[in-house]
Amino acid sequence: MTASRVWSTALFSASLLGVAALMLLYPAQSLEAALRGLSIWWDILFPALVPFLVIAELMLGFGIVHFFGTLLDPMMRPLFRVPGIGGFAMAMGFASGYPVGARLTAQLWEQRLLGRDEGERLVSFTTTSDPIFLIGAVSVGFFHNVGLAVILAAAHYGTGVVIGLLMRFHGSRTMTVAVPQQGDASLLRRAMQAMHRARLRDSRTFGEMLQEALQTSLKLMMVIGGLVVFFCVVLEVLTISQVMNGLYATVTFVLQGLHVPPELSQAVVNGLFEVTLGAKSAAGAGAHLSLASKVAVAAFILSWGGLSVHAQVISLLSRTNIRYVPFGLARLVHGFLAAAAVFVLWKPLAPAISAVSAAVPAFSVERGLLPVWPALFSLSGLLFIGTLVLFFLLYAAYLGLRPLLHYGRR
Repeated sequence: MTASRVWSTALFSASLLGVAALMLLYPAQSLEAALRGLSIWWDILFPALVPFLVIAELMLGFGIVHFFGTLLDPMMRPLFRVPGIGGFAMAMGFASGYPVGARLTAQLWEQRLLGRDEGERLVSFTTTSDPIFLIGAVSVGFFHNVGLAVILAAAHYGTGVVIGLLMRFHGSRTMTVAVPQQGDASLLRRAMQAMHRARLRDSRTFGEMLQEALQTSLKLMMVIGGLVVFFCVVLEVLTISQVMNGLYATVTFVLQGLHVPPELSQAVVNGLFEVTLGAKSAAGAGAHLSLASKVAVAAFILSWGGLSVHAQVISLLSRTNIRYVPFGLARLVHGFLAAAAVFVLWKPLAPAISAVSAAVPAFSVERGLLPVWPALFSLSGLLFIGTLVLFFLLYAAYLGLRPLLHYGRR
């Protein structure tokens, strides 16, 4: 073991001991933070993610993912330099939020459907917030303005696609074997054959697949819940003990250089650790601050993901050779791009924000605007189906435009 690794291990151990000592000094605050993190996990994350996780496991077992991969290969390779099967991970990641994109990327790597560089490209732009959290929790629950979902979604998901296009230049030029192009009808037939072969290789019955899907999904949700609670407690004790003062000063200095109100530094620091706490702090910042600045900070936090999400991704990728550094850099760039996009789109999208706000008036969380647990669970499943439909409508449009693209090359 090298000296640098010894020192890093010692530093990490000392940090954990320091956090444990702070928890003993502030037991009441630690318990309150833990309960707050548990509430976030149970009220928002659990019902929003479980349907996606279970359905994704079943679709892998039935070979539907292989069907999507063969069908989407002509679109995903030239745009993002990932196999077509990455289109399924993209749709699921955008619709269900972190860390589903990382979960699917790890599974595709384990099945040898992705290489290391392809996995690093894919996980870097499929790790996003889910629309339910972006609309229900952030726009409505925290900002009390459902119209802000328009600009948050445009900035967050739009720049997420930009990250995917930028990440195509990452890594080597080698890729998994491409699907040969033999016409659209042949492509559909090969997609059906790929699904059938995958189903034959997976000899489990539906009952066995469902049981294993539930076990795997619940195990992952336990890990996610533990990480959320852990980071809520860590952030609370570090803030109370004023250990975070140096970080607050650094963030304030950076915000001043970017002409963003320094009063939002606490929201940024909270968001560096945990998404929900950061977005809530941004929305609850001083009333004298411009709404655009607060929304831009929220967009940065949603795109960065927080160390809690990063820890979830690291745990999911731990059994693969996919590296964390490209993912971390992509999240940071995504955060800055999303924040900049809010300022760029603020005036052009102002009429749409006003129209949506007028059509769907928002109330506070205390008055019960956020969906109840069963409704959120059902909405998550419906959103999954709607996302797949929308994704294939876009693919159909691509197939319709492809002859024109080929004609332009002649």
